[in-house]
Amino acid sequence: MRRKPSPQRSLIATWLRRIGLTLAILIALPFLLTPLYSILNPPLTPLMVIRLTQGHHWHQRWTPLNNIPLHAQRAVMAAEDNLFCQHEGFDWKAISRAYQHNQRSKRTKGASTISQQTAKNLFLWPQSSWLRKGLEVPLTWWLETTLSKPRILELYLNIAEWGPGVYGIEAAAKHHFNTRAKNLTPRQSAQLAAILPSPLRWSAKRPGPYVAMRAGRIQTRSYQLGPLFNCIKK
Repeated sequence: MRRKPSPQRSLIATWLRRIGLTLAILIALPFLLTPLYSILNPPLTPLMVIRLTQGHHWHQRWTPLNNIPLHAQRAVMAAEDNLFCQHEGFDWKAISRAYQHNQRSKRTKGASTISQQTAKNLFLWPQSSWLRKGLEVPLTWWLETTLSKPRILELYLNIAEWGPGVYGIEAAAKHHFNTRAKNLTPRQSAQLAAILPSPLRWSAKRPGPYVAMRAGRIQTRSYQLGPLFNCIKK
């Protein structure tokens, strides 16, 4: 005759099942949400929640891609991902160069594409780790498989952090230049693109020497690399 499991063992088994179910839901959720984001705009991201718990405000106003000047779109691509229109989610040459650089230098260099950053911003946490990088890979692949390049860029431009509690290019234009995204000049666009790697420390409105130099390079490259941005058209 089989002995009944002890109450303690049954309780442990119940909790293990609950934990397993919770993990399965958390893993499946991004893959279920991504197709919906082809037509729906995400209401919130993990980073926004984290910043709210840190006492930041939440300023965001969604704007369609066709309301964002082409020079602003190109400035962001020139700054963050030259080959956005050519790759399928990953810039393997840039990843290789970054790896070799990081082996030699104490100052780390990133190689995340706009697609990877969008996947991270939509579903993951900001702190870099091997776990997060590992989760980015299937999420980025699914994002590229499910959504168009213009839609990925539109999502990125509307959820990227551009200052304390400032998310998306519409809120960034208001915060830094007191204007609308559609009215951004090429120089203002380059300055906004220049601060994307460190939006809590750098200012687009009052750029220091490094940010000003970086913005100048971005503005030049956005014109020089124009043919590479052929997946984004007005």
